[in-house]
Amino acid sequence: MKTKMKSKRFSEWRSKTLGEKIFTVINVILLSAIGFICLYPIIYILAVSLSGAKYVNMGDVWLLPKGFNLSSYSQIIKRDGIWTAYFNSFFYMIVGTAVSMVLTILGAYPLSKNRLVGNRALNLIVVFTMWFAAGMVPMYLNFKDMNLLDSRLGIIIGFAVNTYNFILLRTYFKSIPDALEEAAKIDGANDFYILLKIYLPLAIPSLATIGLFYAIQHWNSYLWPMILLRSDSKIPLQVVLKKMVVDMSSRLDSMEFGRDTIGYSEDGFIYSTMIMAILPMVIIYPFVQKFFVKGVMIGSVKG
Repeated sequence: MKTKMKSKRFSEWRSKTLGEKIFTVINVILLSAIGFICLYPIIYILAVSLSGAKYVNMGDVWLLPKGFNLSSYSQIIKRDGIWTAYFNSFFYMIVGTAVSMVLTILGAYPLSKNRLVGNRALNLIVVFTMWFAAGMVPMYLNFKDMNLLDSRLGIIIGFAVNTYNFILLRTYFKSIPDALEEAAKIDGANDFYILLKIYLPLAIPSLATIGLFYAIQHWNSYLWPMILLRSDSKIPLQVVLKKMVVDMSSRLDSMEFGRDTIGYSEDGFIYSTMIMAILPMVIIYPFVQKFFVKGVMIGSVKG
């Protein structure tokens, strides 16, 4: 099978004109260079996190680890503050994504129906929020007036619905033939049953795409958690990581970081935490990748 595939590719290559071959070669080289540029920061921080303190502090690490050392990761495991922040990030991502999906589905379904009274006006109001935002100060005052400062609920509810994701799902629902809904209503089905049994199974690619968008949004969020949350027991990993990057002399607990005396460097510790922070997204993405392009394209071309 592999031999046949290779011979087929070789024959396809031979059948191309000189211009097509030159374009293909340039395209491969250019895309490979762009891919390397995009991946190099991740490769670099991974190499630093696995290198010895001496090589990191001397700036000798560029591409591959030097003086292979797992001390930075062992220090992460030992620190309670890191694991609390890690748990908070998972909590905001899992619970926040679930709440976001429920609210987006319950809003997108009725607004995809032309029979809804005031459909056009309501859709315009939703789209308007994507063009114009109130600003940080009014939003902060709203959170304060609703007693949502230093509250997990404020982080989850306050940023539950993304307008772009909402429009994407609403457009997908619009693309589903009305005949399916009419047939279900003839059999006595109500709107909730139609949504649950017909629309959601057909919208799995779009739901997977939107779910990934929401998961990344909640996992990477740090600005508003940094502004709204005051308790160390509630801040996510991204806020802790930001504090570490901005001020390397800050403490995660009562003990100062050392550089060469404890076998790992501050940079190595910070980069190890970065690797731990991006690892969940790296694990999740391959499982939803097959839905990603299909979900975006189907939900965007019709409407």
